[in-house]
Amino acid sequence: MESEIRIERVLSATIGRVYDAWTRAELLMQWYCPNPQLELKVQADVQVGGEYVVEMGPHVVRGSYLEVEPPHRLAFSWAWDGSSDEPTHVQVDLSEVADGTLMVLSHTGFANAEDAANHQLGWDPEVERLTALLLAPAADRG
Repeated sequence: MESEIRIERVLSATIGRVYDAWTRAELLMQWYCPNPQLELKVQADVQVGGEYVVEMGPHVVRGSYLEVEPPHRLAFSWAWDGSSDEPTHVQVDLSEVADGTLMVLSHTGFANAEDAANHQLGWDPEVERLTALLLAPAADRG
């Protein structure tokens, strides 16, 4: 098993719309939780050194932005409240392609392969929800 996560997806949206979905709290609140049944709260100060907090029901993840290069890159630390594990690192690279935007998401720095696998189980449905959000008509996006 790998101890890193890498997800590549071509999203049918402009690079600006994809970047906004990663950086605007009101859009993050529509997809940034693997379980849509959980209440989701997002606070995000998207600037280098700025902090974010995501509350997914009883689960809270937080970190700070390490790289903010609109609309091509976003990198941030990732740490669960109540965990003594070292923070991990998430990087999202976006590039324009013929069919929309290529998103390459990498999440690295896990203590072991099991931890990476558990996070993969969270990222997969989140990316599906992001894909659905970007395909929704503008009136549905809020």
